[in-house]
Amino acid sequence: MRLGGPGPKALRDIAGVPLFIHALRSLATSSLVDLVVIAAPHHQLEAFEELVMDEELDLDLTIVAGGDTRQESVAAALAAVPDDYDYVLVHDAARAFVPAEVIDRVVAALSEGAQAVVPVRPIYDTIKQVDSDGRISGTLDRSTLRGVQTPQGFPLDVLRQAHAAATTDATDDATLAEALGLEVVAVEGDPRAFKITQPLDLLVAEAMLVPESDEQDES
Repeated sequence: MRLGGPGPKALRDIAGVPLFIHALRSLATSSLVDLVVIAAPHHQLEAFEELVMDEELDLDLTIVAGGDTRQESVAAALAAVPDDYDYVLVHDAARAFVPAEVIDRVVAALSEGAQAVVPVRPIYDTIKQVDSDGRISGTLDRSTLRGVQTPQGFPLDVLRQAHAAATTDATDDATLAEALGLEVVAVEGDPRAFKITQPLDLLVAEAMLVPESDEQDES
């Protein structure tokens, strides 16, 4: 069951705070993030702007109208990034609690010359291939598989080239870099950067926000 509900997922409350605000607060914990461009639904721009005004973050913030697809939204955000930035990170608001260490690892790999960087996590479940008729057709070697997180990092000009050359909507930006023949470098992700997709994820997120002192009082 996916999260669903009225309105964009980025505006869903977790402990009384919209999801995308949690994401902004997480990004602000890294000293390497200077500017955040938010691609918001065009009919919700005012709502996003009002919520951001209430936040005191050490970040430059720009809000642009997103597109009908993920890729169109990222392209709209890219167009708003000044040309003098060396690197750009593409992040999903649904991964609202990414720690600064992950951001720092992505940027470090870029500074060492990588053209595309993704944080990854091991796969712990056994992964089966399932045919359209519901029959198992094979078992994948999970030792070679990784779950991909965000933020994904790129030199700014590289990601713009990748989007300009794209012919189909991609589920992540590293896929577009792969289509250009670029090597994608993996760095260590973090369990806290999980994607909030299902109702259970909201409960996990709320539990993460409980202060340690409150947990001790309840025990």
